[in-house]
Amino acid sequence: MNVQAYMAQVGRQAREASRAVAAATTGDKNRALLAVADALQASRAELMAANAEDLQQGRENGLDAALLDRLEITPASFEGMLEGLRQVAALPDPCGAITDMSYRPSGIQVGKMRVPLGVVGIIYESRPNVTIDAASLCLKSGNATILRGGSEAFRSNQAIARCIARGLAEAGLPETAVQIIETTDRAAVGELITMPEFVDVIVPRGGKGLIERISRDARVPVIKHLDGICHVYIDDKADLEKAFEIAINAKTHRYGVCNAMETLLVHAGVAEAILPRLAVAYGEKGVELRGCERTRAIIAAAVATEEDWATEYLAPVLSIRVVEDMAQAMDHIARYSSGHTESIVTEDYTRARRFLAQVDSSSVMVNASTRFADGFEYGLGAEIGISTDKIHARGPVGLEGLTSQKYVVFGDGHIRT
Repeated sequence: MNVQAYMAQVGRQAREASRAVAAATTGDKNRALLAVADALQASRAELMAANAEDLQQGRENGLDAALLDRLEITPASFEGMLEGLRQVAALPDPCGAITDMSYRPSGIQVGKMRVPLGVVGIIYESRPNVTIDAASLCLKSGNATILRGGSEAFRSNQAIARCIARGLAEAGLPETAVQIIETTDRAAVGELITMPEFVDVIVPRGGKGLIERISRDARVPVIKHLDGICHVYIDDKADLEKAFEIAINAKTHRYGVCNAMETLLVHAGVAEAILPRLAVAYGEKGVELRGCERTRAIIAAAVATEEDWATEYLAPVLSIRVVEDMAQAMDHIARYSSGHTESIVTEDYTRARRFLAQVDSSSVMVNASTRFADGFEYGLGAEIGISTDKIHARGPVGLEGLTSQKYVVFGDGHIRT
């Protein structure tokens, strides 16, 4: 395959299809989404068989446990894909909404209309469910999309691609509105991120190495986050029962995800009361603990190094630090956080508001597990990814994050004098 020629063809088809999708009615887009769900349901056995082959190949190639976890389509995750499609279909269509209308002294009316970005390129590793999430969100927001999944999920993604094509065709939309790259050649990624004439934005989802490479080499704007170094801070005004449940859930609900807690910060005033109980629970779940000197004076833990504070483990490993107060906790977060998600556990309203205002991350929570930092949980139906950038989209990127705005002006023969 001539990868350069192939990708240019994919880009041209996407650009052409983007005009048709942008002009599609909400009903057309919803019919396509529900038709994709029906096609997936009808092809369930085929998809699960393809995924089983990918998993077997992944084990033979030595994929680690975290990647295999992301790769596997379980009965629950399959149902989640179907539910995600239905939820996105049920969400309000952002396209065409006009807001902020006002009359100017000249007599014209000025407002803003929400419009699609155009063509969205998405590069991701392992997770086949991202294929459905990305396709559904891009379609509902009026965009065409080019999807490049990881080679480890190639069979799964191609099986999903066939279902998407059937759904689009049934709704009368061009099948090229969602294109899944049909080659595992890495050169395809290099082409995709350097085609500004065809692609309007790139969304990379995967390991830090992938995202760093995309950010460095892309000639197209990138929506991204590099790490998920998430923190939970247990204040001395916390309800310790809430704190215990949140600290366990944030770390152990799933390990290989970007919104899992990687560092636990505990106020010195409650450290001796809660750390021993947490240590027992973490030990039962096989979590390795690494702590500061004050932590290790209370529980058994390995020495936490400077590198630990700055590491996204994506594994059953947790760093723990005992801090003097909330100010020290926020200083630690400011220094080591990746800007993804932080949570405070406290019953003090004033401290909670201060934490919300001063912690500079894309999601900041009070008395809740960091695992809620997810588009589905936020009511977005699904998410295209998490953005820790501060321009355009931040946090879980759903439908609105895949649109932009343009000014619209209404006059009645007005001329400028």
